[in-house]
Amino acid sequence: MALLTVRHVTTYRYSEPVGLGLHRMMFRPRESHDLKLLSTSLCITPQPSRLRWLHDVFDNSIALAEFDGLTSELRFESLVTLQHFETALPDYPLEEYANTYPFRYSDEDFPNLERALARHYLGDNVREWACQFLDYANTTETMKLLRSMTRGIKEQFNYMRRSQKGVQSPGETLESGSGSCRDFAVLMMEATRSLGLAARFVSGYIFVQGNDTSVTSGGATHAWMQTYLPGAGWIDFDPTNSIVGNRNLIRVGVAWSPDLVLPLWGTFEGPANSFLGMDVTVSVTEKDPAQNGSSL
Repeated sequence: MALLTVRHVTTYRYSEPVGLGLHRMMFRPRESHDLKLLSTSLCITPQPSRLRWLHDVFDNSIALAEFDGLTSELRFESLVTLQHFETALPDYPLEEYANTYPFRYSDEDFPNLERALARHYLGDNVREWACQFLDYANTTETMKLLRSMTRGIKEQFNYMRRSQKGVQSPGETLESGSGSCRDFAVLMMEATRSLGLAARFVSGYIFVQGNDTSVTSGGATHAWMQTYLPGAGWIDFDPTNSIVGNRNLIRVGVAWSPDLVLPLWGTFEGPANSFLGMDVTVSVTEKDPAQNGSSL
């Protein structure tokens, strides 16, 4: 178990005072059997006229802020302390019928997984790429297939930090041979979906222990994907770092596509050229459990 503190600060700067529209935040990690929130705080400057919280259709925790007046700077600071329970070298007990690929989802699961099975990018090049991980000579083990694909992306592609919004299409990633963490997550999602496996996008943070140079932070935040396997449920796969399971990963949002789990989104009213830029800093640090005395 690790006791971690996540500090996420985003600052927008404007050349002149502007009005602020609705801002949507997704900073709060998803609590689970392997992640427990101990304390959370959210400081917004200038102070919103109204701040409310809700859960979206994926049960992600969303904060919505409304503002009055004008400002030349907008700052968000999220501070979270959590317990992270890591499963080392996880061995997932799948249902017997799901141990080998291909398999068919049960009649009970299939209706809930239709959106996770639907491909978002047409074309056969992704499936052709995915088929290299099938064992045509012998039976293909489902977990071996997914582990090989996770490792294959790490080995075949160059990581490239991109500050631009949005993601590359899987075809663009295959053609360029490079991408960001979110590009690799989308490529693996589409590849697993092309093979008939349910997948979803995950956004969050990554914790780099000590001088572990094998882990790529992915920039301000991190992105990976999950596949649903009967008997084990949603399993994390981070193709940027060839991680299977929750090692170093702190989930914040899940959805069928990355545009639904943006950490921060909002609008302003004023001249378009008044926007000077955005600064984002994220730190994930480990604390001594004996020093923690707070709880939700």
